[in-house]
Amino acid sequence: MADFTSVASSAAAIFAQPTAAIKQAANATTTSFAATLSKVQGAVGLRPKTGFTSGPTYEAGTITGQTKAAFNNTVNAAKSALNIKP
Repeated sequence: MADFTSVASSAAAIFAQPTAAIKQAANATTTSFAATLSKVQGAVGLRPKTGFTSGPTYEAGTITGQTKAAFNNTVNAAKSALNIKP
């Protein structure tokens, strides 16, 4: 009877180990995906990179804000080169 108990507990351990590994892998995948999604949202401008949610600091961190700044800098450089005054 003792031999059957040890076999049953060994069988339970065999099935418990892969289940724990699967849960651990799922948690790691979820964490990794959440971190990657957060970085992508910050890069695209869907989410603030800093604690700011509006204003010049927030806008400077978004792709839209960076594009706007580059465009304004180009226009200002052209105005300066052509001696155009506002």
